[in-house]
Amino acid sequence: MNRSIILLLLFITASQLQSQEIPISVKNFDPVNVTTEETMYKSKKGLRVTEKIPNRETIAIAKGITFENGTIEVEVAGKPLPNANPGARGFIGIAFRVINNDTLRYDCFYLRPSNGRADDQIRRNHSTQYIAHPAYPWYRLRKEFPELYESYVDLAEGEWTKIKIVVKGKQAKLYVHDADQPALIVNALLHSESIGGVALWVGQGTDGYFRNLRITNQ
Repeated sequence: MNRSIILLLLFITASQLQSQEIPISVKNFDPVNVTTEETMYKSKKGLRVTEKIPNRETIAIAKGITFENGTIEVEVAGKPLPNANPGARGFIGIAFRVINNDTLRYDCFYLRPSNGRADDQIRRNHSTQYIAHPAYPWYRLRKEFPELYESYVDLAEGEWTKIKIVVKGKQAKLYVHDADQPALIVNALLHSESIGGVALWVGQGTDGYFRNLRITNQ
C-alpha cells in the first residue's frame, strides 16, 4: 500500500478517537439539583457532589461535551450521608447521552458501594445498576426485568473506585477496577440512539466524589 495512503488512514483513525480529560473543577460542570465543591478526599483532589433538592434528579453536567459512542473513564467514591435514610447505599455513577431540554433524559450506570460487601447475597447482587431516565427507573427495571440490569461486583463503601463505560450504538458495558471483563452489559439501551452530554450522577442521600474524568469519542 502507498505510504501516503497509510499515513492518511492513520490520520483519519486518530481523528475519530478524540480523547479529552475534563479537569475536575466547579466551573466545568453545570449542577442540576446538586451542590458541587472542589475538595480533598482520602488524600486525592476531587469534586464533591451532593443533592441540593431532595427527591429530584441530581447530576452535574460536563460543559461543552457531546457524546454518542466511545469510552468514559472516571474514579468515584460514594457513601451515605450521615443523615441519609437507612436505604441509602452511596449511589454514584455516570450519566451519558444526556439531553436537558424540557425534560431531562439520559442513560446511566451507577454503583451501590454499600452493597458490595453486604452479608445479604441479594444486596450483593444489586451492586451495579443501569437505568434510563425518566421512563425506566431502577424499581421498574427490577420488577419487569429482574436480574437483567443489575449485577454483583466487589465494592467498598467510600473508597476510590475506577469505572469505565464503553458505548457503541445500542450496547453499553460497565467495567470496574480495571477489570478485563465487564461487570454489567446492556445489549439494548432503553433509549433510542442519541447524542448528548456526560454527567456526574449521585443518588439520594449520597456523599459523592469524582476525579480523573476522561471521555473518548469514537
